[in-house]
Amino acid sequence: MTREQLTEKILDIKREKGWTWKYICEKIGGYSEVLIVGACLGQMKLSKPQAAKAQELFGLTKAEAALINEVPMRGTGTPMPPTDPLIYRFYELVMVNGPAWKALIEEEFGDGIMSAIDFDMMIERQPDPKGDRVKIGMSGKFLPYKYYGARGNVPAYGYKEE
Repeated sequence: MTREQLTEKILDIKREKGWTWKYICEKIGGYSEVLIVGACLGQMKLSKPQAAKAQELFGLTKAEAALINEVPMRGTGTPMPPTDPLIYRFYELVMVNGPAWKALIEEEFGDGIMSAIDFDMMIERQPDPKGDRVKIGMSGKFLPYKYYGARGNVPAYGYKEE
């Protein structure tokens, strides 16, 4: 079985049972909803104890439980640019706002990146009289570039210089 086939099996069971992602996340537990749903969709992995809970919940085989515990090939399945309107809007946010985000992060922290590995994300519904809003929060560790070959009083990392 491939990871894509396992995802389809999980989605079929979710539909048949009428389960919500919230219900599935409560049953598996241990990670954020974004990460658990990401694992069910083939983009993340569950820990062995979580894979065992997913195995019980979805009636997976031992091999399927092992597969959801394996490190996936992340980013597969989404064409670039994305064609799904919701996913495309995130792409659009990065295309339009990415240069400003980059400039502001570099001004505050220095020469580096925001980690997407040492990272947290949350999604909330925010009531609004004009129509509810989607609130997304992201927090990633700042990782400075290493300036290899640095000697003497030359900085070895791209932290902001005071």
